[in-house]
Amino acid sequence: MQNLRCHATGLAHSLLRAIYPPQCLTCDTLVEEDGALCGTCWPQTPFIFGVCCDSCGSPLPGEAGAEPVHCDECLTLARPWDQGRAAMLYGDKARQILLGLKYHDRLDYARPAARWMARAAAPMLQPDTLVAPVPLHWLRLLKRRYNQSAILSQSLAQHLRLEHCPDLLIRTRHTGTQDGRGRAGRFGNVEGAFAPHRRQGHRLKGRHILLVDDVMTVGATLSAATEGCLAHGAASVRVVALARVARSD
Repeated sequence: MQNLRCHATGLAHSLLRAIYPPQCLTCDTLVEEDGALCGTCWPQTPFIFGVCCDSCGSPLPGEAGAEPVHCDECLTLARPWDQGRAAMLYGDKARQILLGLKYHDRLDYARPAARWMARAAAPMLQPDTLVAPVPLHWLRLLKRRYNQSAILSQSLAQHLRLEHCPDLLIRTRHTGTQDGRGRAGRFGNVEGAFAPHRRQGHRLKGRHILLVDDVMTVGATLSAATEGCLAHGAASVRVVALARVARSD
């Protein structure tokens, strides 16, 4: 019976693939497997490989050495988290993926995005890591219907086989958008805006936390969320974003 059920499932999957063959995530080109990018879109997706800043994940020139390296921004701006990474730079096809996930219900982006983020986060992982998203305020969640960072963190935790807590933190006030604010304004806007959920705060005690967000700009939101974790007993915090906004000087 079990073999018959597996055969029926495989047959249904093959039929579905015949009717709806897999397409590139960001265009309609046919690809070999679901969640893949075609040969044209892959080079237009600015993945971060090689040497990167140990604090924010920005790509850096040179070859990897034994000691961690930091970008100019992180040398002058203290980060409350231990390490940070991003899977790609924000731009080109990465922007399309981020906006699709955030505003256009492209939840199918989450699984491939989790694979990319897992590759970036792997060097940071600690034993008994707890994965959690940066939360939305309930007013924003009501309007958007889902938290894209929570969708990413769930898929990432599943991929890495780590414990996941989608409501570890809450946003204690409606901070509005960070768009249009300078660096100081961004940090001031979210200062003290995160706290543990009253039913989940005990899970922070002595744990290594991996905070997940969709995009890191100057790092203000992730900094405030990190401080909320550390203030309530987390052993350490590391952060990972799907995309990092490149600083333009």
